[in-house]
Amino acid sequence: MMAVVYAGGPLSSVLVNKYGSRPVVMCGGLLCCVGMTLASYSNTVTELYLTAGATTGLGLAFNLQPALTIIGQYFYRKRPLAFGLAMTGSPVFLSTLATLSQFLNGYYGWRGSFLIWGSVLLHICVTGSLMKPVSKTSPASSSKSKIVSQSEQNEKKPKLTVGDRINKLLDFKLFKHRGFMIYVIGNSIMFSGVYGPILFLTPYAKSRGIDDSSNLLLLVMAFFDMCARPIGGLIANTKFIRARVQYYFSASVLFTGICTFLCPLADSYIALVIYSVFLGLGVGSLSSVIFESLMDLVGPARFSSALGLVTLIECGPLLFGPPFAGKLVDLTGEYKYMYLACGTIVIIAGMWLFIGNAVNYNLLRKERKKEKHRMRKAARKLAREAEALKQSLHEDTVVTLSKEPSPLLHRNTESNI
Repeated sequence: MMAVVYAGGPLSSVLVNKYGSRPVVMCGGLLCCVGMTLASYSNTVTELYLTAGATTGLGLAFNLQPALTIIGQYFYRKRPLAFGLAMTGSPVFLSTLATLSQFLNGYYGWRGSFLIWGSVLLHICVTGSLMKPVSKTSPASSSKSKIVSQSEQNEKKPKLTVGDRINKLLDFKLFKHRGFMIYVIGNSIMFSGVYGPILFLTPYAKSRGIDDSSNLLLLVMAFFDMCARPIGGLIANTKFIRARVQYYFSASVLFTGICTFLCPLADSYIALVIYSVFLGLGVGSLSSVIFESLMDLVGPARFSSALGLVTLIECGPLLFGPPFAGKLVDLTGEYKYMYLACGTIVIIAGMWLFIGNAVNYNLLRKERKKEKHRMRKAARKLAREAEALKQSLHEDTVVTLSKEPSPLLHRNTESNI
């Protein structure tokens, strides 16, 4: 399901760019309901893959991109805080999902449980209907826009090539964007190692002899993850951090990697609870600004296309990262090597993002200085040309006046005659 959610990102971005967020989210809600309903009638694992996995996953993909895109359209001054609050729903839902699923499965059976989840996910259509599109033109300028549109219709528009039409739906020129490529590479490395330690937290606690309270570790992590996301968005919304949000995101990834790398030192239940607290704070902090960082790099206009391309690229690390962690546990027979490897991978991602963003900020600063210098040089050149033109006009006027005969000379001539 998660692989389809991320792999369906480009298709969702194309639909959002063409039709807007509201119809795409409502269509996604219908797909989620249909997928879960069909899953209740499945008889084989393959049918479950196609229904609950592929169909529902595609519906969730139609929800992720439009919801994040419309946040960028609704907010600017408090956009990091809006992203942080929006991302808070994930740990809240995940922390109650296992308990609620066990209750529904025990009371209604797995088929009835799928039907109930289908009806719950159908409410996405209601939330999608509330996503009112933002008008791009104000009513005051409607008459002017009509005149401009009529004049533009009379002019011949240049023919668009196939590449231009594709880029209009999904902007592949983003792969030439320096900041975007730094973000994509860093996130791909991070997703290879960030989810394995979370999935194996309970088995790791049981391997340490903690059986009764091992499931509570995930609840502790989810609780602090839930608290860290709005707080992280609030911190990122401050004046000092907003201008340096890439550094905040890089530091959050680096902090999460260090916590994971030090996890093998936790050999008691209290130590694992402390690790779960810090892991939740790290994951919540990076999750609160992961999409704000992308929008800060590419801007709201290109965010939908950028998000679709990012999710498609991240699909591979997200899909193969946890199996790689499990294979490492099978080869070594111990969980500590898996935590060390995953922690090292996330630390590398944090260092890459930190150094890459520092270089990018420095290059952007130099480019701005060059642009200002070029504009000043052009302004001085225009001023010199204007001064030269004014001087030449003045000289032409003097020459013209000198060539005209004087009226006093005419009177003296007439009087002599």
